[in-house]
Amino acid sequence: MKYTSYIELNQKALSQNIHYLQNVIGPNVRFVSVIKGNAYGHGIKAFVPMVEKCGIDFFAVFDVFEAQQAHHVKADRSKVMIIGIIDSEDMPWVLSNQCSFFVSDLKTLKKALSVAEVIEEKACIHLEIETGMHRTGFEESELPRVIELLERYKNNVVVEGLCTHLAGAESISNYVRIHEQMGRFKRTKEWLNEQGITPTFYHVACSAAALMYPESRMNMVRVGIAQYGFWPSKETKIHKLLSDSSQYKRNHLRRVLTWKSKVAGVKRVPPGEFVGYGNEYQTMKETRIATIPVGYYHGYRRSLSNVGHVLIKGKKAPIVGMVNMSIMITDVSGISDVTKDDEVVLIGKQGTQKISVGSFSERLNLVNYELLSRLPMHIPRFVKQ
Repeated sequence: MKYTSYIELNQKALSQNIHYLQNVIGPNVRFVSVIKGNAYGHGIKAFVPMVEKCGIDFFAVFDVFEAQQAHHVKADRSKVMIIGIIDSEDMPWVLSNQCSFFVSDLKTLKKALSVAEVIEEKACIHLEIETGMHRTGFEESELPRVIELLERYKNNVVVEGLCTHLAGAESISNYVRIHEQMGRFKRTKEWLNEQGITPTFYHVACSAAALMYPESRMNMVRVGIAQYGFWPSKETKIHKLLSDSSQYKRNHLRRVLTWKSKVAGVKRVPPGEFVGYGNEYQTMKETRIATIPVGYYHGYRRSLSNVGHVLIKGKKAPIVGMVNMSIMITDVSGISDVTKDDEVVLIGKQGTQKISVGSFSERLNLVNYELLSRLPMHIPRFVKQ
């Protein structure tokens, strides 16, 4: 094996997730697959064709680098939308390749429109408005100037969408804030419509909002974490499973990703000996250990030293000693016949046992999003049909 670990992506699981989510959001809502953060660690180049097989043809990335990755592998029919930052020097590429993109400030809007005029292309924009997250978006006071610019460059612009970001729809503690945001969005939408700005799409909902707040779905939804088989939060999962009709009284989201490696070697260590660097772990009895060629360089966090587990031969093997840059050690004393090259599951299922991303997140005080997006790009991704 050229690489010491690999990620396996399950096409069947993804298809089931998307089918479920499309049933939730309804038939007249455009499904946008959010693939920022290297497709939440799943890998843009591998993941985009998988999503297209499910009939989805609209993707959201954060920056131009991700847009270019998606552009190289997407079908001609598919569209890419940039929801984050675009540097001025990248604007000609964005326009020439018919990417749509969020615009949230006057400087970017002016640059996009002026470049569009020079290269004789249309800027396909989604106006992002500030509704209460206080991060990005046009303030109400800036909208007259926005309308003025759109009118001046009307031959070089298409206002494809009007959007905003909701501030934490996955938590019930944000319930009032979310409803206030949606109220502001609705009022701004109506005012812009009165000024002659009538975009094709209106969108505020991420995965959590689409699952928790039906009124947020409008006619476009940006689906991120849920398509990969993860609930945005425990609250979201409980709410949805309790409120769904009888046909969905079970967890319909399946993990797409499995992370695997192989045993690099097995040896016995006498009692009273320290394992690995320093004195982080000392054997209490004769111990059989297996080395795994994965470490924090590969995204397996050092803070999982002495607390993490992997699966070997369908059983959990605890990490012992310090997780190193490129190797870690597991105690396989309770697992018979472990040999070099045996399969190791770092995230996923083996036999009746499984190690979930959630189990990592709880131990490390992380969210699913953070752990997934930190899986390095150099780990190869393979699609399992």
